[in-house]
Amino acid sequence: MVNWFEKRCLLAPDHIAIIDGDTGERWSYREAEIRACRVAGYLQSHGVAKGDRVALLSRNDVCYFDLLFACGKLGAIFVPLNWRLSANELRYILDDCTPKAVVIHDDMQTLWDGEASPYKVISISDAEYEAALQSDISPAVTEQVHSSDPFAIIYTGGTTGKPKGVVLSHASIFWNSVNTVLSWNLTSNDITPTYMPMFHTGGLNALSLPVLQIGGTVIVSKAFDADKTIELINREHCTIILLVPTMYHMLIKSPLFAATDFPAMHTFLSGGAPCPHTVYQAFVAKGLNFKEGYGLTEAGPNNFYIHPEMAAIKIGSVGKPMILNDIKITDSEGEETKPGEVGEIMLRGGHLFESYWRLPEATAQAFTDGWLHTGDLGRKDEDGYFYIMGRKKDMIITGGENVYPLEVEHLIRQHPSVKEAVVVGLPDDKWGEVVAAVVVTLEGSELDEEQLREYCACSIGKYKVPKKFFYVDELPKTPVGKIDINRIVQSYS
Repeated sequence: MVNWFEKRCLLAPDHIAIIDGDTGERWSYREAEIRACRVAGYLQSHGVAKGDRVALLSRNDVCYFDLLFACGKLGAIFVPLNWRLSANELRYILDDCTPKAVVIHDDMQTLWDGEASPYKVISISDAEYEAALQSDISPAVTEQVHSSDPFAIIYTGGTTGKPKGVVLSHASIFWNSVNTVLSWNLTSNDITPTYMPMFHTGGLNALSLPVLQIGGTVIVSKAFDADKTIELINREHCTIILLVPTMYHMLIKSPLFAATDFPAMHTFLSGGAPCPHTVYQAFVAKGLNFKEGYGLTEAGPNNFYIHPEMAAIKIGSVGKPMILNDIKITDSEGEETKPGEVGEIMLRGGHLFESYWRLPEATAQAFTDGWLHTGDLGRKDEDGYFYIMGRKKDMIITGGENVYPLEVEHLIRQHPSVKEAVVVGLPDDKWGEVVAAVVVTLEGSELDEEQLREYCACSIGKYKVPKKFFYVDELPKTPVGKIDINRIVQSYS
């Protein structure tokens, strides 16, 4: 398979490829390619070969590109780790993917438990890593890399509480980028800041890789701050940005938002969760182009295109299928729905994932005749524009992060003072949804909200810990004895 990043670096060696949004440091395409080549040689010197996994624990940083493109040269598999998870959760993922090496950024060291590790542990701050970046070492590639070979494994939450590794091949990532460039009309003049975490497909594949493929510039920033983001957008003449609704909520509340016209920006893009109409209205009032997208780790994540002018008319629509993928809405019998009818969103195209890591049955269940079951609900109007109507059963999206209630429920129910518990998502203007727990305690026990919150925080990522706790004597049930989720959501919304 042709290495597109190497070819891009040959075509535009002096163009700026990557900028550190926090320090301002810049790397040209030539410099980015040199870094990737030297890191590949360094990994190979430590025994990393085709098919081996290389994990990374880091906030957004240039090292994501160092390691991704280094793995691409070797045929190794890049595994970005969610640094918001607890040590136990990270350990489960590492045990599942069994990496040959784990690379840890300086500010992530506290998450590493310090126990003896069967993996080669590499610290970004180590003199050895820095020396490799300054050396002339290069990899001796002995095996050809094919388009169907795994390029990355991105772990997502599972409905049973166990993360699943989504295997993205070289072809999956390539076709998502090509599809995005063609459908969204990206050019080498585009400059995008990446605030979405790069361990997510949104941070890595939505804009970062497509912009690099076309020869533009990607700015990596570790943390989102509304005022600093606006200043960066204007200072670096950014043209397109992807944020989750929670970030947009904070952005439009900033006084700087009202004070600037964002002269270089042509598109503000929202993803990760349905966006409140108040955000649309704020951008329309300023005459700025704003639109929504839809995707998932298993597909893209880019699947739709809508012109910003049409997005202002058909508020809430994600548009029409992009050039190189197909989309349909099907009913419970697998038949396509009529315009206006709600059904499951089905996707097809070269950008789909290859498999779930070591889960052949789950992989087979995800497809029907080449079409991916998303588990999400949508509808199409008479003009062919699609709308997202729901989401995977029971899943909560809070600030762009996916939380599966069953995982949190299992944990809360294990507390010795808890009799019953149910976890739901409640509407929230800032976060889209907040995780809420309705709890029944054992008679005579004393368990306050802060104690339960601290208990949860010891075992799961902070974003999964319920922001709201409600104590009741009994959970409402349906006539057949099941917990009445709809009634609970209605009662506390």
